[in-house]
Amino acid sequence: MIYKFFPFLLWFKGYNFGIFKLDLVAGVTVALVLIPQSMAYAQLAGLPAYYGLYAAFLPPMVAALFGSSRQLGTGPVAVVSLMSAASLEPLATAGSPEFIAYSIVLALVVGIFQLSLGVLRLGMVVNFLSHPVINGFTNAAAIIIASSQFSKFFGVYVDKASHHYGTMMRLAQSAMDYTHIPTLMYGISAIVIMVGLRKINPRIPAVLIAVAITTLVSYFTGFNNDAYVPVTALQAPGIEEKINEFNKVTAQIQEHGQQRAELGKVIDELRKVEAEGHGGPSVDVLEIEGKVNILTAKMDHAKEEAHLLRKDLRHMKFEAVQEGENYTFYPKDAIPGGLETDGGTWRIKLKNSVVDPNKLTLMGGGAIVGKIPEGLPTFTVPQLTVKSFFKLLPTAIIISLLGFMEAIAIAKAMAAQTGQKLDPNQELIGQGLGNILGSIGSSYSVSGSFSRSAVNLQAGAVSGISSVVTSAMVVITLLFFTPLLYHLPQATLAAVIMMAVIGLVNTRGFVHAWKAQWYDGAISIITFLVTLYFAPHLDKGIMIGFALSMGVFLYKSMRPVVAELSMHEDKVLKSAEHYRLKGCRHISVVRFDGALFFANASYLDEQVAKFRTEHPDLRYILLDAKGINDMDASGEEALAMLVERLRAAKLGFAMSSVKGQVMAVMERTGLLNKIGMENLYPDTESAVKDIVTKVHTNSDLPEKGCKGCPLTECIPAA
Repeated sequence: MIYKFFPFLLWFKGYNFGIFKLDLVAGVTVALVLIPQSMAYAQLAGLPAYYGLYAAFLPPMVAALFGSSRQLGTGPVAVVSLMSAASLEPLATAGSPEFIAYSIVLALVVGIFQLSLGVLRLGMVVNFLSHPVINGFTNAAAIIIASSQFSKFFGVYVDKASHHYGTMMRLAQSAMDYTHIPTLMYGISAIVIMVGLRKINPRIPAVLIAVAITTLVSYFTGFNNDAYVPVTALQAPGIEEKINEFNKVTAQIQEHGQQRAELGKVIDELRKVEAEGHGGPSVDVLEIEGKVNILTAKMDHAKEEAHLLRKDLRHMKFEAVQEGENYTFYPKDAIPGGLETDGGTWRIKLKNSVVDPNKLTLMGGGAIVGKIPEGLPTFTVPQLTVKSFFKLLPTAIIISLLGFMEAIAIAKAMAAQTGQKLDPNQELIGQGLGNILGSIGSSYSVSGSFSRSAVNLQAGAVSGISSVVTSAMVVITLLFFTPLLYHLPQATLAAVIMMAVIGLVNTRGFVHAWKAQWYDGAISIITFLVTLYFAPHLDKGIMIGFALSMGVFLYKSMRPVVAELSMHEDKVLKSAEHYRLKGCRHISVVRFDGALFFANASYLDEQVAKFRTEHPDLRYILLDAKGINDMDASGEEALAMLVERLRAAKLGFAMSSVKGQVMAVMERTGLLNKIGMENLYPDTESAVKDIVTKVHTNSDLPEKGCKGCPLTECIPAA
């Protein structure tokens, strides 16, 4: 029992210093990949880069301690990061304190849901997401993730549109207008380094080397070159008015947002009173909801106005003229004659917040990670309320299932190589605790990583000690080495993400699904297209794919295969329709493949009626129940009525190969007595032999037997 609660104690059976050395090397190797990857994925999640290090601190260790896989590497992953950002962007601005708080709370909700599934032994719910749906989603997600990094790759900045393809159109226009060539070169160089080193030796920490080289070059070449100047230093007509107008509109958005949040709290209180039955404040609720709708409309209008102002300001390009110790910035197409400029291009850096007119940020170089807080994150329990829990729960369920599917698939693949025993429910507990305790350490949602797990296995990891070592390396980095990452180019992090998601692209999955069943291929393709279209609202792709899969499942359950059997040339009863076999005019052998329950109970009767119509000389029906695994009350009722109708029509009825659980239902309801034990056969072959003898020797028939009837071959020669 103690191993059930503390599975990591099993690591130490037969553990020795030699194994520890393997785990130590593997843990350090994974950390060299995890540290830069986690920073890149954090930005994909809409968070400052250092939150990736927080997510790489506790979760890998906790998930390993309480999971069942000894090589699974837990931490930030691309798809979960993108899902987290997409689900929270409607609630708060990416990178804002509110957004960070929501991300941490979401990790807590994800952890609670995963832990609950694991404790209740409900790991099988992951099977509701079919492989074609996951294949379509991950392919679309890989494209979305890679393309979302183009802005950092080209060194341009655009506002996000309501759909991802709209954002890409804005990005293409901005890149065609101006691309920061040094930024582009850093991104390309990072990709070349990683691809080249992987071809030389996959065990080389290519990501770390690319990060180290580009960071050093960035530091020594002064890649980042920002200037902080008053608006009066910009010699562009109307620039000061435009900045002031931008600040005014941005302030209005913030003010309307605060007012809407306050009114939302009032509505919650009124609804609470209404639910308790203390009167009817319905009119008040409607009035306040009207005010909320008006504020929302005003915010949408202000956001569009702010977007247009931001677009114009970002579009402006300047050159700098030095005048003593000060710089004056002139538009590139309006430099007064006789003035010598620095020859560079400067752009105004704007976000979604009010800017200080006396300290505008002008970018003369590329973007870098910048200052990372030293030390460990603050350990606090996230503020989770009932309202926020249910608001985040739908997203948390999707992230939990997706993340766990990825983690368990990786763990199973590694367990097949190592021969270790894997418990999916225990793995859910480990992932859940990793997210819960990680959220206390300011982590966002995490999951098992395919690439880092593969590195862990290749490096020789034997136990979860390697994950503990990885977490320790992240702690050392947070305490001592964060200043070294200051000059890390954002383009390098974009390249890291783009290289990581290449492995998610699997076009062969569409072909494989289509070959298996055309509708599976169609579901996979539809999920792919819907996910792309609705991005960044990725949940819609998953939900539509899930709905289609369940629809196909229900349809197939409502219309199971009901086949009429006849004797094949290899002396085995097979489907007469499929193999184009001749059947008996007087005996119909019917096989029902599937559980007989409320959704398909009437379908059996419909098919039997069809066989009776096709065979006007029918005298006997044998139901081969080999494929009936279960039967509910509706199924039993339908079967009982079928027996009554057949006997009323003076037709014989028998069953063969009835399974124990079905026999028990028939016995409890009295259907067994109605059918009669003499009409139940242990197998179909013996049933056919007996029925053929009965029917073909029946004097009521106009002729004795059927000439050439294949079923007579079941009768042993005299």
